[in-house]
Amino acid sequence: VEHWSPKPGVGSSSLSSRAKFFSNMNIKGYFQDTFTELVHKVTWPTWNDLQNSAVLVMVTSLIFALIVAGMDLAFSNIMEFVYSLLY
Repeated sequence: VEHWSPKPGVGSSSLSSRAKFFSNMNIKGYFQDTFTELVHKVTWPTWNDLQNSAVLVMVTSLIFALIVAGMDLAFSNIMEFVYSLLY
C-alpha cells in the first residue's frame, strides 16, 4: 500500500511508483509497445462493417440536418410573426 501525504516533504523520500514508471519509460519502447498492441490486440473492422457504418453516419447526419433545418424554419416564421405584431 502506497501512502500519499498531502505535504510534499512528509514521508518517504523515494520516488512513487508512477514517478518510477515515467522516469524509466523511453520513447522507443513506447512506440514498440504501441505498434505491438495495434498489430496483435486491436480488432480491426472489415470493409463491409466500415461501409455499413459510413452509410449509417450519413443517414443519421441527414436526418439531424433535416430536423435542424425544420426547427430553424419554424423559429424564423415564429419570429417574423412576433415582429409583425410589434411593428
